[in-house]
Amino acid sequence: MTPSPVEDAWSRPSPGLWRMRVTEIIVVGAVLLLIALGTSVHGPPAVSVATAGAVLVVLVTLTSFVRRRFRAWGYLERDEDLLVRRGVMIRRLSVVPYGRMQFVEVTAGLVERMFGLSTVKLHTAAARSDARIPGLEAAEAARLRDRLATLGEAKAAGL
Repeated sequence: MTPSPVEDAWSRPSPGLWRMRVTEIIVVGAVLLLIALGTSVHGPPAVSVATAGAVLVVLVTLTSFVRRRFRAWGYLERDEDLLVRRGVMIRRLSVVPYGRMQFVEVTAGLVERMFGLSTVKLHTAAARSDARIPGLEAAEAARLRDRLATLGEAKAAGL
């Protein structure tokens, strides 16, 4: 049996994921602020100030949540399986045996590509056991995909 993994052994998403999420919050916040101020321009100044304050409180709260969510992601490559953890309010730990992987996919949306990031998706036969690892640099995502595919083939052949 593999010993319990220590905290330092977990691999984390790239800091680029945090930068991407903060950029998304800033863009959404700017749009919300413009809409809020635009709708209250004909009202009393106190309404504009209160609206701007409410938007800022929401953005600070959202930033705090996104930071905690970013820190919650991690993955650990072990001899027989891959562990993927995530979650802020509900912590989740997925254990994906290499021999059960059907295929490993690397995806990168438009915003991810702008930040040089990719997401590794692991697909297994069980519908609820698929796992994903977001925010990896493109080179790390390719390395992980190749390693997992090789391990998956080797472990599946041994079944």
